[in-house]
Order: sequence, then structure tokens, then C-alpha cells
Amino acid sequence: MNKAYFEILRAGVNTTIQDKGRNHLYHVGIAVSGAIDQRNYILSNRLVENQLDEPVLEFAYQGPLLKLRNGKINFAISGDIFFKIIRKNLEVEEGECYKSYFLDEEDQIDIISTKNSTYGYLAVNDGFDVEKTWGSYSINTKANIGPNNGKKYSLNDKIFIKKIDIKSPINKKINFDYSTDSIIRIIKGTNFDYFSKDAIDKFFNEDFLITNLVDRMGIRLKGPKLENIKNTNIKSEGLVRGVIQVPADGNPIIMMSDHGTVGGYPKIGVVITADLDLVGQLTPGTKINFKEVSLEEAQNIFKAYTEDTNRYLNECN
Repeated sequence: MNKAYFEILRAGVNTTIQDKGRNHLYHVGIAVSGAIDQRNYILSNRLVENQLDEPVLEFAYQGPLLKLRNGKINFAISGDIFFKIIRKNLEVEEGECYKSYFLDEEDQIDIISTKNSTYGYLAVNDGFDVEKTWGSYSINTKANIGPNNGKKYSLNDKIFIKKIDIKSPINKKINFDYSTDSIIRIIKGTNFDYFSKDAIDKFFNEDFLITNLVDRMGIRLKGPKLENIKNTNIKSEGLVRGVIQVPADGNPIIMMSDHGTVGGYPKIGVVITADLDLVGQLTPGTKINFKEVSLEEAQNIFKAYTEDTNRYLNECN
């Protein structure tokens, strides 16, 4: 029997396969990658009764137009997304995020755009038929690592699906509260003392704008110039997701999933883990503010974030 697959009729802006990432290869210069919004990644899988580490499609801004060939599937989309289902009889159904749907052969999913977010996720029951690279399905387009030769998907590409003949639809839904909070909590970076008192005051008390220079590698901000009183370059050091580097122009850069593993710009802070999903979803033109928290506070916030995620997972029925 022929394999089921999505035929890509429109590729979208940045459509890739992602999962939790590969977090054991920093020492050889390989970034973690993985879904920008880890919570929405796992929720999309739960909605179609997958294991939570199955690969999904991640897309940005405008998503793909997909046509199902050779099978029947269940799928779900998470995020703040405007999408439609075009049935093979040409009936059009408005899609609802955080809800599972049944898709028949020759039906289409038209992921038109994100709304107040940057990324969205599409999961199919039992997952996509792709191979792992170094323990992960994630595509890193900067390094050409992962499925599809490490490249984002293009027009007429095929994305194969494991299951091809689903007998009955899955009916699951999550009432997700989508946050657009613009206060980003951080802990001090290793080079916090490189910046003047005036720079620190500005960092915590003035607005920063998310520029159009945003991708899976990082988010460039524009705001008050942060004065460096020691050195605008340092010996290259290891980086982690969420670290905030400040180059010589004084405008911060937040490192995201595909960031380089080392860097030579001073680090003023690190976004706490519980706020990384939020940061990744903020759109260009958004004004944000930074708030310092202690390590102990960050740990407590992460505990609450985990409990909140588990509540959504348990609610899915």
C-alpha cells in the first residue's frame, strides 16, 4: 500500500520538522534546535494521542497549504493560528486551535497565518515518517542538519506520515489560555558587571522593541543603548538558549533554539526557562520589558510553569 503523505501546495515562510531537540552535542558545536515553543509542541502531540516526543511541523507567520494523499489521519494545530480545512468536496471548515480533526484523502489544510504569535505546530497521530539525526528529528537550517537534508520545506515537497488508514476520528480539545505578556523575567548574566549603572537602570526600566531581525537563531532588540564599561568583546564562551548578548552597538540579542554554541559578546542576562516559550512567540514590533528574578524565584516559576503544562495535558480528553 502506498504511503500517506502531505503534498505541499504552498510551503509557508519557515516550515520545518521539530521535536525536543538534541541537547547532548554542545561540546562538538551542535546547537540544541527543537521547537521554539516547547509547550505548544507537546500539546499538539497530546491532542492526537501521540507520545509527547513525536516530531511535528513547526511553521512561522504564514504556514503551509497541505494536501493529504493516500490515507486518512487525525491532526491538531496548536498556537494562535488562523487555518481552514478544505474538504475534497470543496466544503470549507474554519479551523480551531487545540482541537483534533479528522482528515480524509484529498482533503487540505490551509494554515493561513499566525495571529498574535510567531510560531505554530501541526501534529498528526502516530507522527511523521522521518529519520533522526544524532538523536533528534529537528531540522537546523543553519547547519543543514535533520530531515529534508536539513532544509525548510518547499513547494511540491512531500512529508510522509507513519499511519495511512485511520478508522475513526480522535475527539480531543484543550482550553488553552494564550499569553501575550510583555514582561520577560531574567537572571543576571555572567558579564552583568560589564555594564554601567545607567545601562542597568535602562535595561530594567525602559522598553525594548522586537525588530524584524527575528529567526530561529535569535531575536534582535532595539532600545536604549546599553553602555559597556569594560569590553564589548570577550573570549568566546558557551551560550545557552535565552542568553542575552550585547554587541558593541548596545542593542541586545536574545539567543533562541538554533543559536551558535559559543559567542564573544558580553552577556547581561538569561531569560528564565519558564519564559522562553513566551519570548519565542512575541512578534516584531512588540515592546518588552525585563525584570530581574533570583535563581530561587526562577526555579519556583518553572515549577509553576510545569504544573500548568501538566494541567493542560490532563485536561485533554
